Amino acid sequence: MEFGNTLILISAGLILLSIFAGILSSRVGAPLLLAFLALGMLAGEDGPGGIDFDDFQAAYIIGAVSLAIVLFDGGLRTPIDTLRAAAAPAILLASVGVALTAGVVAVAAHLLLNVGWIGGLLLGSIVSATDAAAVFFLLHSGGINLAHRVRATLEAESGMNDPMAVFLAISCIELIKSGAETVGWGDAGHFALEFAIEMIGGGIAGLAGGYTLVFLINRMKLDSGLYPILALAGALMIFSGTQAAGASGFLAVYLAGVILGNKRHRARRVIERFQDGIAWLSQIAMFVMLGLLVTPRELVQSILPALAIAAVLIFIARPAATVLCLLPFGFRRREHAFVAWVGLRGAVPIFLATMPVLAGVPQSRLYFDVAFVVVFASLLVQGWTVASAAHFLRLALPPEPAAPLRHDIDLPEDVGRDMVAFAVQERSMSTRLRASDIVSRTGIEIVTVIRDGALLQPDSIWRFLPGDQVLVLAAGENASKLDPIFGAPQTSRYAEEEVSVLGEFSLDPGAKMGDLAEAYEFPVLPADRDLTAGEFLRRYRRRKPETGDRFRVGPIEFVVRAVEHGKILRIGIELDPEGASPLSRDNFRMWSRNIADRLRRRRS
Repeated sequence: MEFGNTLILISAGLILLSIFAGILSSRVGAPLLLAFLALGMLAGEDGPGGIDFDDFQAAYIIGAVSLAIVLFDGGLRTPIDTLRAAAAPAILLASVGVALTAGVVAVAAHLLLNVGWIGGLLLGSIVSATDAAAVFFLLHSGGINLAHRVRATLEAESGMNDPMAVFLAISCIELIKSGAETVGWGDAGHFALEFAIEMIGGGIAGLAGGYTLVFLINRMKLDSGLYPILALAGALMIFSGTQAAGASGFLAVYLAGVILGNKRHRARRVIERFQDGIAWLSQIAMFVMLGLLVTPRELVQSILPALAIAAVLIFIARPAATVLCLLPFGFRRREHAFVAWVGLRGAVPIFLATMPVLAGVPQSRLYFDVAFVVVFASLLVQGWTVASAAHFLRLALPPEPAAPLRHDIDLPEDVGRDMVAFAVQERSMSTRLRASDIVSRTGIEIVTVIRDGALLQPDSIWRFLPGDQVLVLAAGENASKLDPIFGAPQTSRYAEEEVSVLGEFSLDPGAKMGDLAEAYEFPVLPADRDLTAGEFLRRYRRRKPETGDRFRVGPIEFVVRAVEHGKILRIGIELDPEGASPLSRDNFRMWSRNIADRLRRRRS
């Protein structure tokens, strides 16, 4: 009993210290996850805490559960448009990119650590995947506003690349234990087939599990506090059941989160709020526990080769894999560089490094120590500089308004609408609009306004005042249209640089393409001369426009500056875009579509 009380005291104390360390780290600009990891080391046997923790089995179980929860939470917060916008490049990075990264690191490990080729590939596999927890946190909580496709690619890749790394690590462990020294073509073919089966099985399990969760939540009448528990228990069942069946539980739980997060159900807000808290707890537990596992004095003998391997990973392996995987998709060089730099390593490599220890692989402790140094170096070097890199590479857009103060009331599913209360904040756009303006912009019905405790009719108010509570009825996720209106604007010390990212000049989206072509001397097809700039961009973009989207026409580039509900409000022009070429991918799409239209008209 005394031991149990002591364990609870230590665990609760570490969690509280992690929160305080997070507050301190945010003030000095340090990555929060690095603070959790460092706290674990300080609490360990070589630190002031003196806690002797070396239970790799417990670490593996806690790490697997925590990672599943983080991936499920990441899926919940991934709009389906994000996956559509970045599906192809993200899948390539999450599969071929991971394999290429592992291969390059394997060569460095073979030369620097004096391990066999399969041992080198095992270490490469362990450190090859980017970390969902680190990427989601830094992109969402770091105050960085990126162009939609770049952010979508990074988020989708980090959510999908764990299965490949896990598969490669397990395959290498099996080869080492069988006594193999190299990987033959027969082995490669066998592993490729196994990987395909794992991915297909994980995809099917994730989609089926996600739709099942939506069905259960909408059909079961429970106390509101039980819906998040149902969702979490279901997610962990999907993860563990898929793993037990020999497929990828990591992919399954991420896809289940995507389905649940993008389908309408009665408990959306309460599940999201609960998951936000449990995901934070999982990250704290995972990073602190992994820090406890490390014995700093044992890192001394491998610190130099481990740092060299970290340098190879950060500056050679990840950039090479990124360029090769993104080259077919028309990403610019600056975007290649940023995606490569945000290849953050976190808990996943350290979690994977527990596998060789549990399997009894020779030199397994060396793999774990090197993986820890690589993760620490990645969080220290890359994690600390993500925002600076985005501004240096001119990829950071002006910050979006802060999240509004809102309270969601989930109504029964058959109502088809939700009630949301927005608090009017100082300097938000809502203080400059009338109720009728908001209704005409969004089509959302304003039910009432609460001011100083009194209920007021919306039409009786000339302007909203800070402190007003505005109650609206909105169908599905339409209430999110009001977020930028009620969210307070954010300032940035890089304001001028961020605006310049959206083009050198601003133009009216209603301007005719023929007039613009004459003014800026770029080619335009006769069929497109009477189109407005906004119509032209909507015609040749394969998805709804987002701020920061670019489209090259000959020697210039159009940049979408502002969008509201899918309508382009402002457009910028870049006169000397990076790598300008009349044979750009955008031009090819424009010409090929016009040729297809002509052939279609002739046939008709």
